Amino acid sequence: MVDRRSFIAAGLAGAAAGAGNPALGADSGPSVRKRPPSRLKLGCQSGPTSEAHFAFMARYGVKHISASALMADPKRLYPTVDELKRLKEMGQRHGISVDMVDSVLLRSTHIDAEGNPAIMLADSPQRDRDIEAFQALIRNCAQAGIPAVKYNMSLLGVLRNYTNGGRGDAVYRGWDRSSAQASPPLTRAGLVDAERYWERIDYFLERVVPVAAEHKVRIACHPHDPGVPPPGYQGIDTVLGTIDGMKKFISLRESPWHGLNFCQGTVSENLVSPGKEIFDVIRYFGSRKKIFNVHFRNIRGGRDHFVETFHDDGDVDMLQAALTYREVGYDGMIMPDHVPLVPPPPGEKSDEYAYNLGGSNRADDGHEASFAFAYGYIRGLLQAVERFG
Repeated sequence: MVDRRSFIAAGLAGAAAGAGNPALGADSGPSVRKRPPSRLKLGCQSGPTSEAHFAFMARYGVKHISASALMADPKRLYPTVDELKRLKEMGQRHGISVDMVDSVLLRSTHIDAEGNPAIMLADSPQRDRDIEAFQALIRNCAQAGIPAVKYNMSLLGVLRNYTNGGRGDAVYRGWDRSSAQASPPLTRAGLVDAERYWERIDYFLERVVPVAAEHKVRIACHPHDPGVPPPGYQGIDTVLGTIDGMKKFISLRESPWHGLNFCQGTVSENLVSPGKEIFDVIRYFGSRKKIFNVHFRNIRGGRDHFVETFHDDGDVDMLQAALTYREVGYDGMIMPDHVPLVPPPPGEKSDEYAYNLGGSNRADDGHEASFAFAYGYIRGLLQAVERFG
C-alpha cells in the first residue's frame, strides 16, 4: 500500500506545479509555463484617516490604500499639495503607499443629502467652479506624487432597502426592486432621463480628462450602485448601471487616464447571473486597461434583487475573479468595499448596529472584524494567485 503521507505530498506537489490544470494556467506535459509575477495588491479605502487606523490596516498586511487627506479648511473643495504630502507621510510611517485619493466632490451620496451638488445638478456657474476645484485636485496629486483619484457621478447614492440575516450573526444589506416604493418622490434634481444624464457626464469629462492626461493622474469613476430599470428610480435614469452604459462611459473623451473604479460588487448587482457573467466583464474592461481600482466584494442574487455577503459566501467564485484580473494584466489594488455588519462584543454598544442601510466604509463603527476578515481572505487569495496562478 502507498504510504498516506507520501500520497498527500505527491498530490500537493502536483497541485503546486499545476501540471495539466487549465484553471491554474499551466501547460500540460513535463514543462511548466513560467508566468511573470502577479502585480495584484491588497488595498483598502476605509476610514478614518488617522495613525491608529493606518496601524490597523498595516497589522493585516494592507500596504496600498485610497484615502482622504486631512484638510485645515473644511470649506475648501480640494486638499493642498502639502496636505496630500502629509497624507503620504502618514502612510509611509506605517509602510503603506497612498495610491489613490478621493474627492470632496462627486461622492456616493444621495443628491438630496449632498453638500456640493452643482456638477450633478448641472447648476452653472457653480458647477464650473466645482470642476475647477476637481482640476486643482488632479494637479495637486501630480505634484504630491499620488497617481490616481476616484469619484462618483451619482444622483441616487447607494440604493439599499432591506437587510437579511447573514452567516452566523452577521447582517447583509440588500436591494429588492419589487418591494421598493412604486412612485417615490423626485429628488431635487427633478426628472433626469438618459440624455440629460449623459450631457452632465460628458460636460465634466470634457473639462477634466485633458487635465488628467496633462498631469498623468488617472481618474476612476464608480458605476451606479445598483442600476435600476428604465425609466429609473425617483425620476433618475441610472445610465452607469448597465454594462452597456459603462462601455459608453469609457468611450467618451477616450484617454488612458480616464477609466473605472471597478466595483465588482456593483457590476455583479447589474448582471442577471453574476456567477457566470462577471469574468467576461472583467476581461472586457481589463483588456482595455480601463480598470484603475477594484472594489472586491461578493453578492448573492443579481439584478434587481441581491444581498452583499462575505467574500466566501456569495455567488461569485472570488478565486476565479482574482485569476481573471491577473489574466488581463491588472496591476492595481484589490480592496474590500461594503462589508457585513457584526454585533459589538458583549458589554459594548454601537450606534451603527441600529443599522444604516446606506452602509459604511469606516472601520471604526462596528465593521472592524469584517474588514479584518476581508483583508485576510483577499491576502490569501492573492498569495494563491501568485503561487499557483
